[in-house]
Amino acid sequence: MSADAAYDFDLFVIGAGSGGVRAARMAAATGARVAVAEDRYLGGTCVNVGCVPKKLYSYAAHFHDSFDDAAGFGWRLASPATFDWPTLRDNKTSEIKRLNGIYQRMLEGAGVTLFNARARVVDPHTVTLTNADGEVSVSAEKILLATGGWPWAPEFPGSDLTLTSNQVFDLDSFPERFLVLGGGYIAVEFASIFNGLGSETHLIYRGDLLLKGFDQEVREFTCDEMAKKGVNLHFSANIARIERTEGALQVELTTGETLEVDAVLAATGRKANTSGLGIDVLGIELNSEGKLSVNERYETQIPSILALGDLIAGPELTPVALAEAMQLVDIHFHKKTPRPLDYDTIPTAVFCHPNIGTVGLSEEAAREKFSKIRVYRTDFRAMKHTLSGSQERMLMKLIVDDASDVVVGAHMVGEEAGELIQGIAIAVRAGLTKEDFDRTVGIHPTGAEEFVTMRTPARY
Repeated sequence: MSADAAYDFDLFVIGAGSGGVRAARMAAATGARVAVAEDRYLGGTCVNVGCVPKKLYSYAAHFHDSFDDAAGFGWRLASPATFDWPTLRDNKTSEIKRLNGIYQRMLEGAGVTLFNARARVVDPHTVTLTNADGEVSVSAEKILLATGGWPWAPEFPGSDLTLTSNQVFDLDSFPERFLVLGGGYIAVEFASIFNGLGSETHLIYRGDLLLKGFDQEVREFTCDEMAKKGVNLHFSANIARIERTEGALQVELTTGETLEVDAVLAATGRKANTSGLGIDVLGIELNSEGKLSVNERYETQIPSILALGDLIAGPELTPVALAEAMQLVDIHFHKKTPRPLDYDTIPTAVFCHPNIGTVGLSEEAAREKFSKIRVYRTDFRAMKHTLSGSQERMLMKLIVDDASDVVVGAHMVGEEAGELIQGIAIAVRAGLTKEDFDRTVGIHPTGAEEFVTMRTPARY
């Protein structure tokens, strides 16, 4: 119900991404007067320039392997398959417009007031809204900051010639030669996508191994598999400069090597999108990572101003923002006691080729936390590839605390790893033991059955 008629709204949400929309809808369902301001597009990064288009492009890139695999099963293509970039790009755009419409109808159906405007906080209870029609001010008992993240790219000579993940989905023409700078999940996903679509692909990373923070063996295995698929990996390297030449970009690396490509993607990370919000004037400070600090009630240093998602510490994942939004509404509108999310058992997937799925602790983190662990692992060619001829391999791995027998980590590299690890995440979140896994009957023949048939530790 409405908290205070002295304000225009009970909750004003800045940002119509996944977390902001979820919080707005759920709060409105309690009878609260809710408004959302968004000056770009409904659905945020995930729907427009993140999860959704990325997964659609990843699907497209897998057909390259599928056409090759089909021959071993007796299929013959009448003519060599060709890829048409405009078809993929335009169909993606149509799907995103459809999703934008769904988000708008969901908000309107929930009774949420939607402002197509740029919002700025001017005091603990007031927001100014600016668009082509001018500027207005509205008041709210609580203001939720849900503006997400924004791509960050380093500066060097010619850095203005690079693309970010906001732009790469909508290129006018397909880059036959593609270079990705970075070593995180966004970088490896786009390197896999463009490699699968047919680009000569280079991945440049300043470190000696991709995907910092993931399990070491998973990282090594993934690098090997990506290289087998044709991605050119350049470690301990960075871009020194980029110059435009006739019909190409000349990219000089810090190693002295020069590459000629058609497009360069800077996938070097994301930062909290706090620019222009007005929080600096209010004295709300950012932490060392440039994010907002909040308490268990998602309150900033000013209790009436809340924040969630990529603006605060924690995994930068859409399901995390959704979970935080539900928690926030439970606390502030259902008056429930805060129950902090368990960030240690949040599963994640990397949609590189092959996919990565992971939940819980890496082997390295488990060794630091527990006095003794058991590691179960296996890698193999999937049955499909005994006929396809592909040399792609799968990795499956369980990390077990030896003292309690609890499975504290599960990791997979292979086809549909994200789909499979979701089920395993329930087991890890529930604290099931290795004995529970062992007593579970597997489904044969599947790759997934390996998670319940590994009996002998590979190491301690």
